[in-house]
Amino acid sequence: MSNHLKKSSRKLMVLLTCMTLMLPAYSFAASKTETPNAWEMGADLVIARPIGFVGTILGTVVFVVSLPFSLLGGNVGDAADALVIGPAKTTFLRCLGCVNNTQTD
Repeated sequence: MSNHLKKSSRKLMVLLTCMTLMLPAYSFAASKTETPNAWEMGADLVIARPIGFVGTILGTVVFVVSLPFSLLGGNVGDAADALVIGPAKTTFLRCLGCVNNTQTD
């Protein structure tokens, strides 16, 4: 039993060490702001936004079709977030040329 406890504590220590080492990378990634150039903005306007618009429409259709099942399952809000609200936010609220859903100053 003591051998099993030693192995478990070693695994826990390795896991905690790895998680601690990842914290600076996570904080750096979260604070990064995007400054897209003209080509990225143009590609977003001509390619990504129309695809997002079509995705929002298709997500709405799938949501309406799945609505009776979502009502029975009690997860209408989750289905709406995943199928309609998420794609709509990405399409209409994301800054032009940005990859993430963050606004730039």
